[in-house]
Amino acid sequence: MADGPGGEKTEKATPKKRRDQRKKGNVFTSKDVATLVSFLMGFYGLKFFFPVIYRNVKAYLLRYLGYMVSIEEFSMGTLQSIGMETMLTIAKVVLPFLAAMVAVGVLGTAVQTRFLFTMETVKPKFSKLNPISGIKRLFSLKNVVELLKNLVKISILLIFLYMILQGELLDIARTINMDLVISTKYVLDTIMKIVFRLTMAFAALAAFDYLYQHWDYERQLKMTKQEVKEEFKQTEGDPKVKGKIRDIQRQRARSRMMQAVPEADVVIRNPTHYAVALRYDIEKDNAPIVVAKGQDALALRIVKVAEEHDVHIVENRVLARALYAVTPLNGEIPQEYYGTVAEILVYVFKENHKVIL
Repeated sequence: MADGPGGEKTEKATPKKRRDQRKKGNVFTSKDVATLVSFLMGFYGLKFFFPVIYRNVKAYLLRYLGYMVSIEEFSMGTLQSIGMETMLTIAKVVLPFLAAMVAVGVLGTAVQTRFLFTMETVKPKFSKLNPISGIKRLFSLKNVVELLKNLVKISILLIFLYMILQGELLDIARTINMDLVISTKYVLDTIMKIVFRLTMAFAALAAFDYLYQHWDYERQLKMTKQEVKEEFKQTEGDPKVKGKIRDIQRQRARSRMMQAVPEADVVIRNPTHYAVALRYDIEKDNAPIVVAKGQDALALRIVKVAEEHDVHIVENRVLARALYAVTPLNGEIPQEYYGTVAEILVYVFKENHKVIL
């Protein structure tokens, strides 16, 4: 667990890493769950398909057993005919059953992987040919757990078979004297009981395997703190670089703002801490527009530029602070300040010999 450039892998996998691993085909699955589903489908499918199997096998036996008794000589054509019929009967009996098992097994895996299909897992990897890596994988925790699970499965299977057969063996032996249909039904019912009990045991193992596989998958996906930082830099950008970009953007915004000061009609100041430059075009603007605003050093720069370009400067402490606080750059002043600002603009326009309507 202590590998990589950032120490121990203590951080949960990020969404990006999960997406990347999914593209590579590295997803969480439990083979025991898929096996259990196929196991159930196998036996319950056998029960479902049994009438079809019985009819096909019965028809085949009745036809060819009588045929073989009456035939005097086998020819190549006869053998070929019997062989083809035998293969056809086997296909009718086995293929639907196998197809159902395969379909359910594939579906069990597909549901776990959310129907992922990728060719990454089948691509040849030369790292798998490394004997040292192979030995390490052989004695890995995952393989040890798999070995223990298989031993437990075999032990449970043997114990269950012994316990069940010990109690049912005598009754099964008595079916020799029964009618074939009744004895067959009894044996099949006994087999289904065995299957049901085995299923309960294997379901517990599958649940354990599911939880273990999930834990092991999350463990393998864990990242070091350094890996998380590096990924953040790749996806979001280096914080230092982003900070420099923001500084450049602020500088450019201030530069554009300072270029708008000479076009202002008035600058309202307080006298050194705040400065707000207003422009009002009677024909275009619905209300006065804040074209520049600043605090402390930036306020002094606004005032200086206004003085250099003969823009009127009015000192109003309350108004300057209020407009700075509530009005965004290039935004209209709030309606509650229309009266106060209008008085200032009327005075300024008179001084500049402008007509205000």
